[in-house]
Amino acid sequence: MRPAPALFGGYQRRSEAFGQAMTWLCGGALAFNLLLVIGILALLAYHGLGYFWQRDLAELTFKDGRKVLGEVWEIEQAPGIDRVRMKTGNRDVSGLDFVWIDSKDVIRRARPAGAVMLERLEWGNFYGVMAELRRGGQVLASGEDAVWRAFGSLQKTEDLVLVMKTAGGEEKEMPAGTVVRALRPNGLGVAGKLRLYVSRIAEFVSADPRESNTEGGIFPALFGTVFMVFLMSFAVAPLGVLAALYLREYAKQGPLVRVVRIAVNNLAGVPSIVFGMFGLAFFVYLIGGSIDRLFYSESLPSPTFGTGGVLWAALTLALLTVPVVIVAAEEGLAAVPRIVREGSLALGATQFETLRRVVLPAAAPGILTGMILAMARAAGEVAPLMIVGMVKLAPALPLDGKPPFLHFERKFMHLGFHIYDVGFQSPNVEATTPLVFATALLLILVVTVMNLMAVALRNHLRRKYAGSAV
Repeated sequence: MRPAPALFGGYQRRSEAFGQAMTWLCGGALAFNLLLVIGILALLAYHGLGYFWQRDLAELTFKDGRKVLGEVWEIEQAPGIDRVRMKTGNRDVSGLDFVWIDSKDVIRRARPAGAVMLERLEWGNFYGVMAELRRGGQVLASGEDAVWRAFGSLQKTEDLVLVMKTAGGEEKEMPAGTVVRALRPNGLGVAGKLRLYVSRIAEFVSADPRESNTEGGIFPALFGTVFMVFLMSFAVAPLGVLAALYLREYAKQGPLVRVVRIAVNNLAGVPSIVFGMFGLAFFVYLIGGSIDRLFYSESLPSPTFGTGGVLWAALTLALLTVPVVIVAAEEGLAAVPRIVREGSLALGATQFETLRRVVLPAAAPGILTGMILAMARAAGEVAPLMIVGMVKLAPALPLDGKPPFLHFERKFMHLGFHIYDVGFQSPNVEATTPLVFATALLLILVVTVMNLMAVALRNHLRRKYAGSAV
């Protein structure tokens, strides 16, 4: 029989070994999760940021004499397979944006210096060479070099017609005003492509969409997302904090309060589409319809507030995220030591003054943690917003320079719905796939920036009230 110290020593060594193994297991799980996050961000950055880089134009000549001009997007090589996928554009001529080409059918590859890519308001890109520039029946310039030199200075001229010729020899006339940008990619060089890259990113963030959201920028969706999230934050903060204050500071703890807390926790698991249906019935039809009957009766039957809008969307998401804020606010209030409350009351302060001047400032970091989680969830929600005010294309922003400046009744665009619309509802999914990655990357960046602002404020308050042990 072993002596007791030996038994205790063996148990201690096994416990230490088990604890060390669990530490390594937890560390490995954390590292694995970080690798997944980094991998997702790298994938989005690679495909999203690569969307703005201009490729050279390649002209392929086939054995039968046909020619194809466009951008090489993908090369597929495997046993028995050697082909390339090219973006040939010219959808209004050929009906296709992309073609697969077997390398065995190609006899020559070239990068013609005079090849032109046109970014247009409609029908996507056009690839070819400039043939003529006309105004009415008068030919202003002829030949690819002459037209290229004249086009830059005359592009904004009314009644100007540009004649383009495809690699296959077809001619296409188009109004010069429909051309957004004319490029000769093969002659740009690295510096020129970098300038173009920066200008495209700036256009993507600041310009309006075109071609049913498949071209141009996404500024209305970016603005609508940020505006709606901040509006939701202003609505959910007082609602969640007041509810947490009552449950923690005023309500008599008992079975009823426990039931309420269980109900709040269960609300966090309700599908978001249910909140969307509630928002449609309560906010849009009941409250909005009542506002229309009282203040906008002259506009009926056309609704003003009795239809989806950014205000109803923000309030719906406030209800969706309020359980998170209540739980986080309660945890923050519970972290404030009881002796702090008692000290304030002993100095003659009322309970309200104690809450306002002592407890709430000390609990602010915990409350802001709930707000961070609420903002992150609200920024990514799509399903309820499709019911209560989000649209594919909004004619005007909810905020502009016309009185009353804030138009809460207006519909809005959202980055999450833009991703869904472009990725799954676009008639040309192949061409818009990189745009989906770019929009998703921007959405993550927006959420990150808003969260960092809240985290900075939370850390400032935590340092300020560090003496309260929060």
